[in-house]
Order: sequence, then C-alpha cells, then structure tokens
Amino acid sequence: MLIKEYRITNNCTNSEYQVAQLYNVAEMSQAESGDGEGVEILVNEPYEDENRKGQYTHKVYHLESKIPAYIRAVMPKGATTCQEKAWNAFPWCKTVITNDYMKEYFSVTVESLHVEGDRGQLVNALSLSQDILKQREVVTINVATDPKQYTIQTFNAAKEDVTMFRSTKALRGPLQGDWVKTCDPVMTCYKLVSIDFKWRGLQSRTESFMHSVERDLFTKFHRELFCSMDGWHGLTMKDIREKEQATKAALDVEFAKSRESTATH
Repeated sequence: MLIKEYRITNNCTNSEYQVAQLYNVAEMSQAESGDGEGVEILVNEPYEDENRKGQYTHKVYHLESKIPAYIRAVMPKGATTCQEKAWNAFPWCKTVITNDYMKEYFSVTVESLHVEGDRGQLVNALSLSQDILKQREVVTINVATDPKQYTIQTFNAAKEDVTMFRSTKALRGPLQGDWVKTCDPVMTCYKLVSIDFKWRGLQSRTESFMHSVERDLFTKFHRELFCSMDGWHGLTMKDIREKEQATKAALDVEFAKSRESTATH
C-alpha cells in the first residue's frame, strides 16, 4: 500500500468550498460522461451514524478508455468498472473506490479534512496514528505554480489558469506570487490517499501511477474550482442539491440511451 497526504490551499472559506466542490463535481460528472462511459449516480441521500451525519453517495465509474493499456490487457472487458462510496460529513469526508473484478485486491481510500483559516502547515490534521505517519509522504500542491502537464488530459487555460483569472463576483484573483501566504479568505484541504493494488508484478508500478493520477486530478479540480468562482459564488446548499438532482436525471437518460443502443447492436 502506498500512502500520501496531499495538501491543497484555496482562496475561499470552508462554507464556500463545500458549495464549490459539489458544484464542480456535478459539472465534471456531466462533462465526462457519454458513449457509455463516465459517472453513473446510484444513490445520493442523507446519512447518519454514531459519529457523524452528512450526505452519502454511491456512484459507478465506467472508465474503460481511461485505464492504462497494460492493465486493460490482463482484464476482461467490463472489469474496469469501479464503485465509489462516499460519506460527506463536511468538513470531514471519506471516499472508498473499489473494483468488482479485483475485489479485496484493489482499493483507493481518500480521507479528507477541510480546515478554515489554514495555509497547509498542520503536521497531523487528520489525527493519524504513528504507524501511518511513518508511511505517509506529504505532497503540497500549489495550483498557481505546479506543472501544467497532466497524466489524464491537457491543461485548459480558459478553465484552469488561476494566475490570470479574476472573479467579478468575489473580487478575488489572480493567484500570483506568495498568494498562499497572503490570500484572504483561506482554507486548506488535507487528503490522505491510500492506494492498495495487490497484483504481483504490477503493484508498485500501478500504485505509483495511480498516485500521479490522483495528484493531477486534485490539481486540475482545484484550478477549475477557483476559475469557476463566478458560477458557484453565492449559491446555497439548497441550490446545490437541486443541481445534483438535475445532474443525476441527465446522466440517467444518457446511460439509458447507451444501454439501449448496445442492446440493439
């Protein structure tokens, strides 16, 4: 298992981030779905357990074309479908991704904590055990200065150039110079990512590759989050739940069409 803790500082408050994150997840889900691939939302409902209450989601990711060729080559068709279960009790969240084909031999677990007024300097924000602390590698992501080359897809300056974007609603940006030290408001996402791929001969290579994908995803997502500020700024959680419902309805139609098309061929 390869464990890394990613730290991403953002020019917003915690409450703004909660809205912005869900807004961009909905946007991304629709943008990346089509031709039978993408995100299928099975469940999106409130949950409560002995420790927390929040929103539970269960999604299915159809990712055939996005899996590395060397992995697809040894897996049967359709085996690349992944299940994602997430418990969002903001500011704490946990996401677990599994694969029906690999079962207990594959998992990605992301535990996140979002800290208001923080600039990424907490040593142990997630209260990790000494054993995990010894294993983890800390990776700090600066959305303004990190490389603009991606494992998944190329950089889109119109949506992701935080060094040029300025919000007309919030009057924030662009993110330049020592913005992490000076921006106001500010918060940091701490994300502990544990990747376990128990496949002899491929484990080390695949776990390292998947962490590079995770880093690219986090960088890209948070750049888009900042540059989409004029879309989500001022929205309420009620607005977000309505957007999520509309997104699910649109995706349901998309996947129904795809299945119908497959059945007739």
